Formats: sequence, C-alpha cells, structure tokens
Amino acid sequence: MTVRRCQIPSRLLTGFRWLGVFLLSLVIGGCSSDVMAPAGHVAVQLRNIMGISTFLMLLIVIPVMAAIGIFAWYYRASNERAEYDPDFHHSTSLELLTWAAPLTIVVWLGAVTWVSTHKLDPYRPLEQIDARTAVDPDVQPLVIQTVSMDWKWMFIYPEYGIATVNEVAAPIDRPIKFELTSTEVMNAFHVPALAGMIYTMASMQTTLWAVGNDPGIYEGRSSHYSGAGFSGMSFDFHVLEQSEFDNWVSTVGQGESLDRERYFELAEPSENVDPMYFSLDDEALYHDILNRCLRAGEVCMDEQMSHGGASSNAVHQGAQSGHDSAPDASATERAQQELETMTEQSKDN
Repeated sequence: MTVRRCQIPSRLLTGFRWLGVFLLSLVIGGCSSDVMAPAGHVAVQLRNIMGISTFLMLLIVIPVMAAIGIFAWYYRASNERAEYDPDFHHSTSLELLTWAAPLTIVVWLGAVTWVSTHKLDPYRPLEQIDARTAVDPDVQPLVIQTVSMDWKWMFIYPEYGIATVNEVAAPIDRPIKFELTSTEVMNAFHVPALAGMIYTMASMQTTLWAVGNDPGIYEGRSSHYSGAGFSGMSFDFHVLEQSEFDNWVSTVGQGESLDRERYFELAEPSENVDPMYFSLDDEALYHDILNRCLRAGEVCMDEQMSHGGASSNAVHQGAQSGHDSAPDASATERAQQELETMTEQSKDN
C-alpha cells in the first residue's frame, strides 16, 4: 500500500510565514511600554540615555554582523574571484579600524554614563520640570513618605495629613520627593513612566525625585522579588491637575483613621490589596517605622546611633547627608549636648 504525503507548495509556506509575522506585529503593537513612552522629565532622560547607548552600540554591532555575512558570501567555495592568501598576517589599516572604532564608542559611552549618572542621581533635587522649564524655587516639593510592606505599598503625605495604600497621586509639574523605607524585606520601588527604580530597606531611608508632566494613571510596581505576594504588589500612580489633586486629597482625608493599632493590622502579610484611604492621626508614624520604635518602650535607632560608637560630628553629618540614612537632627543635637555635659562632669570629677 502506497502512502501519499501531502506537500504544501513552498510559495504557500512563505505566505503563511509572512502572515504570521504580520499578525504577531499587530499583537505586539497593542502593547504599551512606559519606559519608551514616559510621562515625566526624569523618565524622558532615562529613555534618551537608553536610546543613545543603544545607538552607539549598534554602530559597532551592525557593521560587524554585516561584515560576517559579506565575508561568508564573498569567500564561499564557488567564488573563483576571491583570492586566498595563506601568508596574510598583518594589516595596519585594518587594525586601526578594528581598534579605533570600538575605542571611540567606549569613550562616548563612558562620557554619557559619567554625565548621566551624576545628573540623574536619585538623591539630587530636580533642576528642571521639563526640557524648557526650570524648577520654581518658591514651589515646595511634594514629599511622599513611602513604606514597602508585605505585600503592599503605603504612602504618607505629611503635608496633608493623609495616607494611602496601593494608590498614590501628585499634581502635574510639581517636583516629588519620595522618602522610602521598608518594614522588613528589601524591596524596590519603580514607576517606569515617571522615574527610575530605587531600593527600599528596613531601618534605612532612600530618596527618589520625580515629576509628572502628562496627566494620566501610570503603573507602579515592586521590581524586586520579596515573597509569595510579590506579583500583586502594584499600585496606580495618578498625575492630576491641581484642582483634581485637591479633590483627591479631600476624598482621602475622609477615610478611616490611621493610628498605631491600625498600622499593625496593615503590617500583617496580605496579597492583592485594594487601595485604601486614611486620615493620618500620628505625625511620627513614618519616623518610628524608619527607626523601628513603633511600640511603647522601644528606643528609636537614630537615638541609639547618637549614643553609639560614632562621633557626634559623624552622626550629625550622616543624618544630614540624606543617603541611606535615618535622619533626625534634633535627636543628634540633644545627644551631642548630653555628650558634652558628660565630658564636663568627668573633668570636674
């Protein structure tokens, strides 16, 4: 018995392949990328750096890949015009080309990296609202104290006496200063459309500056694995007109009271948490989360450090630096005065 196999014409196969590519492009085209379509000046600069770096690298990658194909085609066995020179061992012009071009690219990449690393330091206050507008020195930044928890985000607005969980908002074109810490596990805060990424760690404070130039709702997420509920640890970032932001603040302020007891309930591990609104009754809440002195009788870490082995000047400088610190200048000054008093008493004795 003869089995006859069905053979599909090669032209038809080629047509199916191109149809698949076309359909795939339509699917991919429906996806949005916050990184490549930023809504804030900081994110715009990050996108530009990525684009410049990619372009500079492609100046080497594309010619090299093209040369591989050209050489393989030209020196094929059937090409009788290709000359074979087994004694070839050196070409000054070829070596200049192969070394000078990559070296030039490396220098350019180094310059871009050096400048952008300092210009986009997350601890550096913003100098521009956008490419054409400088920051108004009379406008105070919006401070948002951010706490990563298991597995949710808490945002405290000390200026307005409110707090939220898994939702954050800011007025358009106003500089935002995030002060970030964590309850337990190290995490990472990332809003791709507005700013870069920065880690959050317990007993430490990191800082991130951002600004929103286009109204809208943007996705924020945790970009560092932190346990079972990591995948649901996301939030909406609302960039609003000033009047809309004022209404949002008013709505949040009508939420339930956030005191220590309610905070301890929130600190318990939970997954896929819906947004929550709170009025803030405890102004020292963020300070005590940062310094791990939430319960009665616990000594805050900034006070412990003030009485520890570090010199008073070192502690004071560390508190003022803002880099991965737990700042409390008043506590440091009190500790310095106590240290001076103890020194004077020891001299008298």
